[in-house]
Amino acid sequence: MWFVFALLSAVFAALTSILAKIGIEGVNSNLATAIRTMVVLAMAWGMVFLTGTQSGITEISRKSWLFLILSGLATGASWLFYYRALQMGEASKVVPVDKLSVVITLVLAFVFLHEQPTMKAWIGGALITAGTLIMVL
Repeated sequence: MWFVFALLSAVFAALTSILAKIGIEGVNSNLATAIRTMVVLAMAWGMVFLTGTQSGITEISRKSWLFLILSGLATGASWLFYYRALQMGEASKVVPVDKLSVVITLVLAFVFLHEQPTMKAWIGGALITAGTLIMVL
């Protein structure tokens, strides 16, 4: 089931890029990111209340709070840089560079989470990097 959700994530990420590229025309990239963030915030809290999981907020540990906040800051920075790049460049070039996050995640998971990447993962990472270079240069 995780694969279905991951695939849906990819489809919606692709739509995000195209819709953002169209919508950002003539709009400051920081303002566009703030508008997008308001929509995401409303949607996320809507899902929390729709599923009745809001009571779980009191059970979140300090460590989880810290890392969720840091993750949120990283997301915000990513979105700000992504929208600025999308405003300045072609979507067909910005998106592949953004997807280098797959390769960076592989390395960070090895360093910080002590995950053991497989040969397939290294080959896949190398192919993503090569594909990105081919698409951008």
